[in-house]
Parts: sequence; C-alpha cells; structure tokens
Amino acid sequence: MHEHAVPPQPHPDDLARVTEVFKALSEPIRVQLVLLLIAGERSVTQLVEALDQPQSTVSRHLALLRSADLVKTRREGTSVHYRLADTHVARLVREAFSHAQHERLGLPDHPAADPVPGGVH
Repeated sequence: MHEHAVPPQPHPDDLARVTEVFKALSEPIRVQLVLLLIAGERSVTQLVEALDQPQSTVSRHLALLRSADLVKTRREGTSVHYRLADTHVARLVREAFSHAQHERLGLPDHPAADPVPGGVH
C-alpha cells in the first residue's frame, strides 16, 4: 500500500477536497453504498435491493457520491451501474471502520511502521 506524505500545512485545494469527501460520506446510507461497491460494480436495482430503500432515496445518495467524484457510472441499456472511483475510497472507508472497531472494542492502536514527526503518512 503506497501512502503519500501529508504536510502539516496542506495545500488549500487538498484541504477543501478532503472536507468535501468527508461531507459526502457523512450519511450512513452513503457509507453503506460505498461498502457495497467495495465488492465491485452494482446496478442501481441491486443497490436498492441490498439496502431495502426506495429507489429515489438510493439514487439521491448515489448522485451525491457521484458529484463528489467518489463513484463512477456505466450505462447498460436502461440500467445504470455504479463502481468506486478509485481504491483510495475503499481504503478510506475501511480505515474508518477499523478505527471505529478499535474504539468500540477498546483495542490498542497499531504501532506506527515509520512515524513521521509533525506529519502523516
């Protein structure tokens, strides 16, 4: 897994983008959609069935994820299929769940492989 160093004073455009990504993931249904898409591309119909939500609700949340460039689409006839935009989206959500599980279970933090003072890998 390749990680990029993050400076203590990030570029304003990067800071705005990170904020946009977290806003897009701020609803449980959108996180659930990302989790479903980690396994691979799915049609809107498959996502509606998996979430047991109205098609209009799922489509509204997918549109928000799409506008945030977290998912991409492919049209096949009258069906629209969604997939994650890139592997960073999956890693971000997996890491958030790892953090939540550690907190919930009271697990210790993982030792840092290569700590960087004042920065994040």
